[in-house]
Amino acid sequence: MKVKKYTAQNLPEAMKLVRADLGSGAVILNTREVQVGGFFGFFTKKNVEIFAGLDQDVDYQLTKKQHKNSMRDQQPVFKEEDLTMEIRQLKKMVHTLTVQSKKPEDTAPFVKEWEAFLVNQEVDSTILEELIPSLSSKYESLDEAERENYDWNTWISSYLSARMAKSEFGGFHYESKFLNLIGPTGVGKTTTIAKIGAKAVLKDGKKVAFITTDTYRIAAIDQLKTYAEILNIPCEVAYTADDFKRAKEKFEDYDLVLVDSAGRNFLNRFYIEELQRIIHFDKDMKNYLVLSLTSKYRDMETIYSQFKSLPVHKVIFTKKDETKTYGSLLNLAILNSVPVGYVTNGQNVPDDMFEADADELIQTLLKEKTQHA
Repeated sequence: MKVKKYTAQNLPEAMKLVRADLGSGAVILNTREVQVGGFFGFFTKKNVEIFAGLDQDVDYQLTKKQHKNSMRDQQPVFKEEDLTMEIRQLKKMVHTLTVQSKKPEDTAPFVKEWEAFLVNQEVDSTILEELIPSLSSKYESLDEAERENYDWNTWISSYLSARMAKSEFGGFHYESKFLNLIGPTGVGKTTTIAKIGAKAVLKDGKKVAFITTDTYRIAAIDQLKTYAEILNIPCEVAYTADDFKRAKEKFEDYDLVLVDSAGRNFLNRFYIEELQRIIHFDKDMKNYLVLSLTSKYRDMETIYSQFKSLPVHKVIFTKKDETKTYGSLLNLAILNSVPVGYVTNGQNVPDDMFEADADELIQTLLKEKTQHA
C-alpha cells in the first residue's frame, strides 16, 4: 500500500487534500492533532495530520485522472459494506477530533458544573481526564429534550463503577484465621478492631482473640484490653517477634485473631521493616490498611505504596462522619485497584461501621451534588 501524510488547518481541508491526491479509493489510516510553527515553544498552532494510503494494485495515476474528470466515470473500489464501514470510522474520527480540539470555553455549562463538583470532591485529575471528555461526548450526542430527561447520575455512577474492583468489596468473612490492621497513627485502628471483634463475637458467634503490637502507646494497649474485657475475650501484647509467635500458638484453636499493629509515621520505610520483623506475614493472614477519609489523597497514596509489599488485601476507610469529601475513596480504589472492606462513621462499637459496597460508595459521593444542587 502507498502511504502518504497530509497536514491542514482542519479535518475538512485535510480530507480535500487526500481526495485530490489519491481519489475516492484512499483509505484513512490515522488522524491526529499536531502542533506546528511557533518560536521556542510559543505561538504554536494546531493542525490536523492524516495518514492515508492507496492500494498499490489500483492504478494511482488513473484514479487521480478519473477523479478530476468525472465522478460518473469512476469504478467503485470498495464493496458497499466496506464503504459503509469506512464512513462510520471516518465519522467516529471526526467526532473524536472535534471533542479533543474543543477549547475550554466551548464546553457546555452542564459538563463544567459536573467537573467543578468532582474537582471539589477531590476526584483525581487522572480519572477526570478520561471521565469529563466522555461525559461531554455523551452530552453532545443528545438533543435538548434527551439531555433534559437523561439520568446523568446513573451515567456517572456506571462509568466509575466499571473502573473499580468491586467484586472483592466487602468485609472479612473468616477466609483466614488472622486479620491484621495496619496504618498510620490516629486513623482509628484500635476502635475499628473492636468493632470487627464485637461483630464476630456478638453477631457471628465466633471465638475471637486480640493481639496488639502497639507497645509505643500505653493508652492503645489499655484501650484494646478494655474492649477485650467487655467482650470477654483474651488479649496478648507482643513486644517482640517471639512474643507474637507465642501469641499465635496460644490462639491456634480460635476462629479469628485480630492484630492491632503500632500506629507510626509510615512515611518512613524503617517502621514498615520494623513491623515486618515482629509480625509473621504469611498466607493465613489478611492485611487491611486503615486510612482516614479526612486525610489528603496524596498522603493516602504514599502510605498505601509503603504498605503494599506486605501485601494490602483491602482498605478500611474511617471517619466518614467527619467529612463531606469522598473523592479520595474512589481514587484509591480505581487508580490502585484495591478493594474496600469497611467504612466507619462514628465511635460507637460495634454499630458505626458497615461493609463497603462499590456502588453505594459512589452514590455517597454523588448524593453530595444532589444535596447542594
